[in-house]
Amino acid sequence: MIRTVSIVPTILTDNKQDYRAQAERINVFTRRVQIDVADGIFTPTETLDVTNIWWPKNWDADVHLMAAKPSDHLDTLLKLSPSLCILHAEASENLLPIFDALKNAGIKTGVALLPSTFPGNVKHYIDVVDHVLIFAGKLGVQGSPADLMQMEKIPLIRNMKPEVEIGWDGGANMSNIRALAHADLDVINVGSAISRSDNPAQAFQDLVAEIDKNGVVI
Repeated sequence: MIRTVSIVPTILTDNKQDYRAQAERINVFTRRVQIDVADGIFTPTETLDVTNIWWPKNWDADVHLMAAKPSDHLDTLLKLSPSLCILHAEASENLLPIFDALKNAGIKTGVALLPSTFPGNVKHYIDVVDHVLIFAGKLGVQGSPADLMQMEKIPLIRNMKPEVEIGWDGGANMSNIRALAHADLDVINVGSAISRSDNPAQAFQDLVAEIDKNGVVI
């Protein structure tokens, strides 16, 4: 059975004006958005800090925090109160207390896995979160190609925790969106295929239409 798959646009920028422009464009056609925050330590590039991000009240905002020490940003995250907060399994500290604090504040939790991370090695995180993000691109950069071999993690995660929401981040576009949608994912985050389009709303609709097509996946 094919799951209902959500296409979720992402915002990644180091510029406040560009952030606002992207948010205003996205607000026209969707309500669920992933906001990527990179600290420049865990990642080779740095984006706007969590103290500079915001979103319209009608959004279901997912914050994907690419940070070496997520606890440094916890107070701000609690004040922002996103729908979902995704932290990296490879961070330099124990994430379990941070997940507890987020959950106590009514914020859903997620763990992101870099390509080199085997799901079985972070089962203690997967067991407690609401969302697992399979990262298949380049940290802190939009437009990198998708590492489709990362799809092999999907059944491993699903076997560990059948009900968990599984997301994909990295290189999703019209050439691979149907294959990803048929791979037992729940969420496909899309960056440059939408943000760099001349018509982001149409690009979003084209991606949704592509995954809704019947027939053989090529």
